[in-house]
Amino acid sequence: MYKPKFLHILLLLGFLWHGGPSNAQVIHRSFLFEIAPFPSCHASTLAETPEGIVAAWFGGTHEKNPDVGIWVNRLEQGGWTAPVEVANGVQSPTLRYPTWNPVLFQLPGKELLLFYKVGPTPSQWWGMLKRSTDGGRSWSAAERLPDSILGPIKNKPVLLADGTLLCPTSSEHDGWRVHFEMTRDAGRSWTRTPAINDGRAFSAIQPSILFTRDGRLQILCRSKNGVVLQAFSSDNGRSWTPLERTPLPNPNSGTDAVTLHDGRQLIVYNHVTKNSLQWGGSRSPLNIAVSENGLDWKPWLVLEEEPKMEFSYPAVIQGSDGRIHITYTWKRQRIKYVVLDPKG
Repeated sequence: MYKPKFLHILLLLGFLWHGGPSNAQVIHRSFLFEIAPFPSCHASTLAETPEGIVAAWFGGTHEKNPDVGIWVNRLEQGGWTAPVEVANGVQSPTLRYPTWNPVLFQLPGKELLLFYKVGPTPSQWWGMLKRSTDGGRSWSAAERLPDSILGPIKNKPVLLADGTLLCPTSSEHDGWRVHFEMTRDAGRSWTRTPAINDGRAFSAIQPSILFTRDGRLQILCRSKNGVVLQAFSSDNGRSWTPLERTPLPNPNSGTDAVTLHDGRQLIVYNHVTKNSLQWGGSRSPLNIAVSENGLDWKPWLVLEEEPKMEFSYPAVIQGSDGRIHITYTWKRQRIKYVVLDPKG
């Protein structure tokens, strides 16, 4: 007899998250392209270079199709350049694999790294790397990463104070498990940690790395457990606390997060629970939440909400000017770009 009251509470909570208060101001919305030589795209990434913002994604007939390649464009004079394919999975004249999940990262100085994956499926793919020294206009030959190294799996690495590039990654060949890979020389040599979970009690992939106010690292992960998962490290990512639940729901969809210049944490994610049936699909709406401590989250902004549509796989950075830059998959047809002023 309490079910109607419980349902009312769930719907009220959903309304608060869909329309919660925010001091964020959206100052720009656009697509990275209007017309492209591919019908489907997904898994965008972005970085700020000395020459400006650069974005990448995978595009082709559809995800997993062998014609899927990595595409890049740049924000110049207020507009995006035409998409250019910069990497593909061609192995021979008769064999081509799809590419997956590009990740851009600008190192201090001129070198821009582009990590991506090649292979028939996520359980069989391998890591690849290209480099640019001119803000993404041209790229080096592809480098295959060592067999045990995948590179950052979806979300951006972080550069630690000691010069280590800490890459959040995960594997799917033996359950969904998170681990970390480190390089001190821009991806020329590597070390890695063991998996931090067994893939059974918690199934997690695609972590984002945050910096806490007390000097630790925090990760937020996509999961099959219905919620975003988290863990903490006190030794710069070499070891981690056990994964645990956060209050944020996760419908088995990618997220991304960033530590803002003022110390707050920000996550872009789909606030969809098992009871959010009014939205008709698992990847709408697309939301932003913020936290002062990484533990208690408040709704901040709704980026998209349309029943039975997909708005997913966000990437988020904060630029040198303080503005927040976000890209995400828009209905698998285009990549949306949004700029926020966090001060309102």
